[in-house]
Amino acid sequence: MMMMMRTDTGAATAASKSGRRARAAQYTVERGEPWPLGASPDRNGVNFAVYSSVADRVEVCLYADGDREIQRITLPALTDDVWHGYVPGLKPGQRYGLRVHGPYEPEAGKRCNPAKLLIDPYARALDRKIVGSIDQFGYAVGQDDEDLVPGDVDNGATAPKAVVVRSRFDWGDDQPPRVPAEDTVFYEVHVKGFTQTLQDVPEAQRGTYAGLASPAAIAHLKKIGVTSVELLPVQAFIDDQRLVELGLANYWGYNTVAFFAPDPRYAAPGAADGGVEEFKRMVKALHAEGLEVILDVVYNHTGEGNHLGPTLSLKGIDNTAYYRLSEESARFYVDYTGTGNTVDTSNAPALRLVLDSLRYWVTEMHVDGFRFDLASALGRDAAGAYTWRAPFFAAIAQDPVLSRVKLIAEPWDLGPDGYQLGGFPTGWMEWNGRYRDAVRDYWAQADASLPGLAASLCGSADMLEPRRRRPTASVNLVTVHDGFTLADLVSYNEKHNEANQEGGNDGENHNRSWNCGAEGDSDDPAIIDLRARQTRNLLTTLFLSHGTPLLLGGDELARTQGGNNNGYCQDSEISWYDWQRAQEPFAQELQHFTAELIALRHSLPVVRLSEWPHHGAGEAALVTVEWKSVWGLPMSAEEWDDPAVRCVSALMESRMAGEDSVMLLFNASNEEAHFTLPAEPEGRAWQLRLDTRDTRIHPAGAADAPQADAGGQWTLQPHSMAVFTAPPVAPAAEDDTLPDAA
Repeated sequence: MMMMMRTDTGAATAASKSGRRARAAQYTVERGEPWPLGASPDRNGVNFAVYSSVADRVEVCLYADGDREIQRITLPALTDDVWHGYVPGLKPGQRYGLRVHGPYEPEAGKRCNPAKLLIDPYARALDRKIVGSIDQFGYAVGQDDEDLVPGDVDNGATAPKAVVVRSRFDWGDDQPPRVPAEDTVFYEVHVKGFTQTLQDVPEAQRGTYAGLASPAAIAHLKKIGVTSVELLPVQAFIDDQRLVELGLANYWGYNTVAFFAPDPRYAAPGAADGGVEEFKRMVKALHAEGLEVILDVVYNHTGEGNHLGPTLSLKGIDNTAYYRLSEESARFYVDYTGTGNTVDTSNAPALRLVLDSLRYWVTEMHVDGFRFDLASALGRDAAGAYTWRAPFFAAIAQDPVLSRVKLIAEPWDLGPDGYQLGGFPTGWMEWNGRYRDAVRDYWAQADASLPGLAASLCGSADMLEPRRRRPTASVNLVTVHDGFTLADLVSYNEKHNEANQEGGNDGENHNRSWNCGAEGDSDDPAIIDLRARQTRNLLTTLFLSHGTPLLLGGDELARTQGGNNNGYCQDSEISWYDWQRAQEPFAQELQHFTAELIALRHSLPVVRLSEWPHHGAGEAALVTVEWKSVWGLPMSAEEWDDPAVRCVSALMESRMAGEDSVMLLFNASNEEAHFTLPAEPEGRAWQLRLDTRDTRIHPAGAADAPQADAGGQWTLQPHSMAVFTAPPVAPAAEDDTLPDAA
């Protein structure tokens, strides 16, 4: 159906709110096509398509340099709630915004206000970063009626403009690395913070996509041995007005506004396409070195906030189609995210927007997967109940593009039944917060923490295996962007967030940390040594657990935030990598230890299980995990239940040809512990690979590596662990019924 309206389709123009005289039209407009959505250029012009089920009229506003509006073009056609038009002669690089005319009825959920220049939800690029300002609010600010009265302040001159993009990028022979899940090591990193002070990166490239793709940055990633770079949000997001007024910034980026556009703040200054080509060059460079690119994406909410938030895009285009609104009054939003709004992926327009965005990042930008912020919010049905059969999950499962990339959930939101760890569909990975808490508790000497450590080391099989989820579904983490860095985890008992200017009310209060005897910096050699040992304990536990490890970027360099456990607003030295500190001997030792530890993991299939240990008909399990006391005997029920037990050993036994078995010794107590190694089979020799009392990791078969015979003993210092390896218990040469190692 086509809606007829009062417009001159041959020359649609309008004067701006500032009273400037209408200019002669430069472009004509034709009917065009309703698909694809957004601005789609071809050789002869640009097609515009905008979904809105509530609009009476949609205008495309064209801008020249200096934010000068040169023309308003009314989209002449309406097909299935998509407004569309084709503009002959318009070229890539054109800057534009949208104005949507329609009802402003907040109590009915409708918030159209043509005084606000809106960002096209399908914009491929923006001409500037999005910064909160008073002229973005769709209502008359300061009125007693709050948001019920529309505002008439025009923000066309200051609003970010979308950019028409037609990429001619040459991907050449670029191929996705497709790292198997069992071989994956995630590295969570901030694009800017990683290279902002890295002197080996050209100054103009520091803190940019190009900086992350620089030889120096890639050399570091390759040196430590990670496989998959997980970028904190890079889809265009807003610096909230509150933060701007405080002189702070939205450093983490968890307030997305434009789901298709790379944030231009990480592009080279003056990039005409907002960083699109630069982002692609980054991906291509990382792929060439075998490194995957994973995006941390925020589809659960947008930066438009609640009913008193700004009108930037979706809110002014079709508020009822994209957001969950309260059943009591559509004026208000359902907030499952703690940010003021929730995107309604049970509704077709919102679901289409999210899926189109995801496919774009895979097919056009060549990324290898996604980590979904507050993913439980995406898995809710029309009634708001979480279900692994939600439309979002079903749509991804059947999608031939998206079902093949890495899909990682942050398995919670703030809604009812929002904590869904273990509750995601097969094929998904999940950030395992239970793992983080259990490992921290154990090494911080919490009572009754041993059973949690055991379950975590075994890939949380008790939670995942009954759901037919693979061991790799557990993304194991000790530290991430949200919370203490690893160096701070062993140096602070309390958060120190004064720089955030929130009176200490922000950030987690229960960090499960231990400062090892002093809060913050210390010159006590005993405390320094204990902190270094604790750091090695936590890293060793992480990389030798079943599941998929995630390393917080900078932890390998002892990066500190001075005890700030919520650096979301700190685009400053607090959050950036300190590459000068990274050159100190203690940091260099830690970097070397981390790299060798990751290499050790890669060499031990018994810790990189792709499937759970299983039993065939009449066969023993090919991999087993046995827990033993310091006496070398199976742990008793009484020992498991004793909250004071701090010492245990884990024997990961392999029966696969060519695969070493692994024995881990743990001592989280304040005393030395004398472990008796298993007595069977007789004659077996265990080689020490590492003891966290120092930084050395012994290569397999090293002549100078300490050995321990079956039934022998090993003494662990307080707060330390050791790793031994030995040939499998029953080599294939002695039992031809065993399969070869994969």
